[in-house]
Amino acid sequence: MPDEQDIYLFNEGAAEHAYRWLGAHAGTVDGKAGVHFSVWAPGASRVSVVGDFNGWDGNRNTMQPIFSSGVWDTFVPEAHDHDLYKFEIIDSNGNLLPLKADPYARGMQHPPDNASRIMLEEDFRWSDRQWLEARDCGDLLRRPVSIYEIHAGSWRRKPEHDNLYLSYLELAQELIPYVLDMGFTHIELMPISEFPFDGSWGYQPIGMFAPSIRFGTPNELKHFINECHRQSIGVLLDWVPGHFPSDSHGLGRFDGSCLYEHEDVRQGFHPEWNTLVFNYGRAEVASYLLSNANFWIEEFHIDGLRVDAVASMLYLDYSREEGEWLPNRHGGRENLEAVELLRQVNTSVYRRHPGIMMIAEESTAWPRVSNPVDMGGLGFGYKWNMGWMNDTLQYMQRDPIHRKYHHHEMTFGILYAWSEKYVLPLSHDEVVHGKASLLEKMPGDDWQKFANLRAYYGFMWAQPGKKLLFMGGEFGQRSEWNHDASLDWHLLEHASHRGLLQLVRDLNFLYRRTPALFERDISPEGFQWVQADNSQLSVFAWLRRGDDDVLLAVSNMTPECHLYFRLGVPEPGRYREVLNTDAEVYGGSGQGNGGGAWSQDIPWDGQPCSVVVTLPPLATVLFLHDES
Repeated sequence: MPDEQDIYLFNEGAAEHAYRWLGAHAGTVDGKAGVHFSVWAPGASRVSVVGDFNGWDGNRNTMQPIFSSGVWDTFVPEAHDHDLYKFEIIDSNGNLLPLKADPYARGMQHPPDNASRIMLEEDFRWSDRQWLEARDCGDLLRRPVSIYEIHAGSWRRKPEHDNLYLSYLELAQELIPYVLDMGFTHIELMPISEFPFDGSWGYQPIGMFAPSIRFGTPNELKHFINECHRQSIGVLLDWVPGHFPSDSHGLGRFDGSCLYEHEDVRQGFHPEWNTLVFNYGRAEVASYLLSNANFWIEEFHIDGLRVDAVASMLYLDYSREEGEWLPNRHGGRENLEAVELLRQVNTSVYRRHPGIMMIAEESTAWPRVSNPVDMGGLGFGYKWNMGWMNDTLQYMQRDPIHRKYHHHEMTFGILYAWSEKYVLPLSHDEVVHGKASLLEKMPGDDWQKFANLRAYYGFMWAQPGKKLLFMGGEFGQRSEWNHDASLDWHLLEHASHRGLLQLVRDLNFLYRRTPALFERDISPEGFQWVQADNSQLSVFAWLRRGDDDVLLAVSNMTPECHLYFRLGVPEPGRYREVLNTDAEVYGGSGQGNGGGAWSQDIPWDGQPCSVVVTLPPLATVLFLHDES
């Protein structure tokens, strides 16, 4: 049962842990064990809980309102763990509504069935304290972050068992060793909050407090996360507070009124996705979302949330034509209530867990997304750099003969690189809906496709910003991503795909052991162009600086090999070739620099010294400065 403080915070929009008493929880009344049920339905005239324990009869377990809070409550001694249940609600006009799933349910039936399931809290023996303490004490901004984005339902399937998903337990056995071997620092799970339609990929959730039963139980998910932490792998989760589906058993018109959404379709309906939009200005809805963010971080030890479709939350006219949206109280297009909600969530979770990552998928020029709230920002830790992704992918898809006319597409991102704290993403959105896989976006014959992609990865890993790569990109998936099928792992039978995989592995490990590539990510002192304007040759050269090391990166985005190519460098000494995407082991032609190059006392490119190197065709080469 909630106490008065719980109710007060909930009604004020300040409840950070409403999930601890709303929903279904074990309890004892008059010495009898059973289950407490609580639900928010202020517009209802009667609420009953129905389920396996009462024959789904709404007359047997009616609920009682708590004060004037809008919350209804009852205790059912006959209810047991794993029983199915829903809420039977009669609205204020006496109309019986479709049975509703519990918004705070900890579990649900396997879709397409949609009842809530009682999932009483089971003890779970976490053994990741060392990870959590180190996470919250360190400065992640000065650490390497390389994220492997996966869709749990299609990373790998079991063809010998009717193409079934891997479970959370099987992912722990197969995914964790793979990620360890590949050198990624984090796994990002596309949404696993329960969702009714597989084709939404989880981005239209209904059970926001219920890990999808498609892959196992809550404790099995905790086991997966715990094992990731034991192997020093962080786990991020896609979080979807922007909208929800209109399925009759969900949040829409929950008590007969627009409770979670707006009444006016110009505010409450999302035309692009045919979904409903949360009413962020309603206190109890704010408590729902605030509690949900804290739920995943505190109950499941998630290391951060990547917040989906932030732009759709920030702008009242997002995907709407004139006359299809309502301005805010100042006459503007900004969703002031959504802005406040995002600031509230970020402030709350960072106050308790300063080492987590709150990441915004935000595709506009909204200012200070990753600035602290007390500095006028939205309070996120990071923002996806969608502009960088769009510009550079557009460049890489061009035939090399035309690239010299679009040189700025690769350099423009540096002009704003320190306006936010960025993650450079090559995400799932870029390999679906006719866009082609990353490999098949590349121009030329098969050799050139692989060479282009290798050069692009080298360019990306040497640029400022944390990294994210969607599954399949690491070995050159040829077909577009299909959420109903496994990745094409059989491609690794071919040397070209194995070479690309080896390159991504080597890039990750080089990145992690080279402070120049991450230590000053958010500072312009960590980056300097050497050649930014060599459009005729489509060559890009730049320096990355850490506190104590310097790395020279150079990309040649044409198929022509440049011999005796001079580049300016800041210090005398040897520049050791630490990675060459044209190396034979990766499937390249093997052009290179015999291990490195010594500097000469010849000023060049505005630098006091220079080196003469070979630039292989369609390749990125990285040189680390040695003192002697």
